[in-house]
Amino acid sequence: MLPGNSPNKNLGKEKFHKSQHFDYSHGVPFLVGTNKPGIGGELLLGQKPRSRLSSGGGSGAPSWLAFDKQVLCFDAHFQEPVCQKREETYRVRKCKIYFYLEDDTIQVVEPEVRNSGISQGTLIRRQRIALPPPMDDQYYTSHHFNLNQEVVLFCRTFKLTNCDPFTLNFLRKQGMRINPPASTPEDPYSSLRKEMEGSMKPLRPYERQDTLKQFLDHDRNVLRFFCYWDDSDTTFGVPHELTLHYFLSDDTIEIREVFSRNSGRDVVPKFLNRSKLPKYAPLPTRQPGEVTDRTVLNVFGPTGNKGRYLLDNLKVGTTSEEFYKDCDLTLGAVINVWGRNVVLCDCDKYFAPRHRGLHAGGLQARPGPRVPREVPPYNGFGSEEDSLCSCKGLVLKAPRKDFRKLMEKDRQGLVSNVLRFVGRMVSDVPTDTERMFIVSYFLSDDTISVYERTKRNLGVMGGKFLERGRVKKPGQELFKSEMSEYFNAQDLYLGARLCMNSQEFQLVDADEFTISYMEQNAEEFPMANLGTILSKLKSLSEDQRKEIKQFLVMSDPGNTGVVQYEPFRRLLAGAGCQLSDHEVMTLGRSYAVREQREPDLGLMLSLAQERLKKSHFESFSEMSNAFVYEDRDRTGRLATMEARTICKAFKIPLADNLLMALFEKFENEAEELDYNSFLSKINWRENPLPPLLPDDVMKFDVDRTGEAVGPALKSITYSALLEDAFGKQE
Repeated sequence: MLPGNSPNKNLGKEKFHKSQHFDYSHGVPFLVGTNKPGIGGELLLGQKPRSRLSSGGGSGAPSWLAFDKQVLCFDAHFQEPVCQKREETYRVRKCKIYFYLEDDTIQVVEPEVRNSGISQGTLIRRQRIALPPPMDDQYYTSHHFNLNQEVVLFCRTFKLTNCDPFTLNFLRKQGMRINPPASTPEDPYSSLRKEMEGSMKPLRPYERQDTLKQFLDHDRNVLRFFCYWDDSDTTFGVPHELTLHYFLSDDTIEIREVFSRNSGRDVVPKFLNRSKLPKYAPLPTRQPGEVTDRTVLNVFGPTGNKGRYLLDNLKVGTTSEEFYKDCDLTLGAVINVWGRNVVLCDCDKYFAPRHRGLHAGGLQARPGPRVPREVPPYNGFGSEEDSLCSCKGLVLKAPRKDFRKLMEKDRQGLVSNVLRFVGRMVSDVPTDTERMFIVSYFLSDDTISVYERTKRNLGVMGGKFLERGRVKKPGQELFKSEMSEYFNAQDLYLGARLCMNSQEFQLVDADEFTISYMEQNAEEFPMANLGTILSKLKSLSEDQRKEIKQFLVMSDPGNTGVVQYEPFRRLLAGAGCQLSDHEVMTLGRSYAVREQREPDLGLMLSLAQERLKKSHFESFSEMSNAFVYEDRDRTGRLATMEARTICKAFKIPLADNLLMALFEKFENEAEELDYNSFLSKINWRENPLPPLLPDDVMKFDVDRTGEAVGPALKSITYSALLEDAFGKQE
């Protein structure tokens, strides 16, 4: 470095502020302190770095965040001279000193003492307090507080005696040596007041009768006992069956009599009104005022507000009566109900076992077997349910229907809740075997209808074959007392044989709704339960398993793990697996190879134009303007989700699956839609397409995944089936 030059100390420095040395307190200007640092926070000559708690304890966080809700608590006291009374010369007043770490503020609070005559509470409000002179330019910090030492707050000397555990740990972490706690000196006058108050308490206080606790603990808790009173010794006397209620809230007893049907006795409301039941009844006649809750001893002066009286705690000459308690009520006990011996036979099972160790089912004799009510046999007129209702009462009522089932299984939109099967007539007549029937089972009311399809050149007129109604199962007696059994939904499945009106039918096929419904409710239909079918396969013998595996392997020379459905069905039907046609079809549908198909763009556009035309939608120009407005770069393409938002904003009358399928045809790999081509293709005004035929509309079903609707039973993945049924193959 050249002579006369010196390094620039301000290089890289960013803070150039000066510390403030003056402030205002209650409107009075004063010097804050001379130990403030210099420009930019640099220490002056002779200054030492100070670690203040208000800086966050070195954590870098502000004090209001680092010490939020952290307060040091000290127990303290101070002596206050008393000059106006000769009974005391000074008074020791206890208080609490709180030091808030977030801003070094102090608060002094004196707990209230009963009948002290001093206005207590907050002695010093929360604020920063300066040190006593000559250091009054500084403020109290946590380093100025320690046990068994004195602090001066506004010219009043407080002595710190103890602190809480948090304060003790905090001061120790600050590196302070904590003094042992000190004891608070006794106040002579306060001790004298305590002795006077102790002498004023009576040695024999009045007896307290508290019934509120018992009421609150045992309200609505009632013990019930079943008992009887044998009155056979008197003329025309019979045993009386009674029910005893014991109320735990007030120890009262109520007894009711149980009247049997056609007993010939008058039905009275209660055998005994609710009241306390004395043990030794009937009681002798007492004079008025002889039986009282309290005994008055020596009455002074007239009665009224100026009169005085004294209660006798010894209860000399009082007459006591014993009443039945809950401990006296046990099974087999005999209680005296005003001269009548009542025997407790049994108790309630809810409250009695929880109270006094009682157990229900004691001495009461069990009722004999209930005689079943005989119902006359069915006479053949009307339905069996209607005839049975005429036997239940004099007032005839129509049989009740399952209304909940009717509401749940009734037709709801496109869901018909009707199981439809294709049936063939089982007959030796060749003409009858070619007849086709539609068997419909209605889930709402368990009725069945059969309709015969017309077949040309068969010589049989089609139409309604069986009126809708409930069909009885064959082999049941007609005139009997029991209800007949009817066909239910579980009796209908592929391969089942139904005998309806002496004609046997075999179910050979079903529609897609029926098969899907049975698979969705597999817990109700065991023939469509995959778990039940696999358990049947697992129960096969080892030879049968080897035969099935060998056949499937031979049917798959390429070792692809897939076989055709028809040989698979014939294998399970003839291998002795005891599986019905419906169970085999369930296995085929579960392990079928699903075919992938691509939706036809022309078919989708024709359907879209037809729906837009029916809804009179012509806002194509407005939609084009909206697309152009959102296309900031004028590329002719827009994100698919933004295009969908615009279409929804214009309330385009297209289903969401159809709209997304059309978007897939006009979008690129970046999922950007060519909106000009899209609007041009669906514009039925400028580019009309030929209308759709009804058959095309029925065949159309869009699936965004491109998967065929419903598994086509052409190929079966037998490898997955063998692994699930027989375990993993080696």
